[in-house]
Amino acid sequence: MNSLEGHLLIASPSIGDGRFERTVVLLLHHDEEGAFGVILNRPLPETVDGLWKKLGHESLENEQPINLGGPVSGPLIALHGIKSLAEFEIPPGLYVAEHRQTIERLLQKSVSNLRIFVGHSGWSGGQLELEIDAGSWLTMPADKDHIFGDQEDLWVSAVREKGRLFIRDVLGIEQIPPDSSLN
Repeated sequence: MNSLEGHLLIASPSIGDGRFERTVVLLLHHDEEGAFGVILNRPLPETVDGLWKKLGHESLENEQPINLGGPVSGPLIALHGIKSLAEFEIPPGLYVAEHRQTIERLLQKSVSNLRIFVGHSGWSGGQLELEIDAGSWLTMPADKDHIFGDQEDLWVSAVREKGRLFIRDVLGIEQIPPDSSLN
């Protein structure tokens, strides 16, 4: 089995599960026992500051939205770019924190590359592979731009990028312009 850890799962138009329609998931873990990740493009109306106040803490002056990581409940998950506050790294240069104290330290700093998630997405052993084989998910390696870039059109841009990669690989084309109508 090839691990898809650090890869994106891009929901196909035929996924058939409304919870994942037009989503892009970053896989944080993937092995024979299962997989879990976070949905990158499901911002919630709640902000980091609002959630922090609800947890009984002082204001952080952080109006960044909290993101819905998926339908499985669990601890907060932070994706960030500070190696000294990393619990693990995936892909290179992207760090994950789940412990409350680490997340508190991240939120007290002025961190530009930071995303906070409530919940996560999970699959039991073999389940994700079956869904990929059935055509529910497209996959490709993730990079920091996918995680910290514009989230509003992430699904559309990821589908386009996957299409360009597919055409490049199948046809053996080295360079594909972003807008092929300009050729």
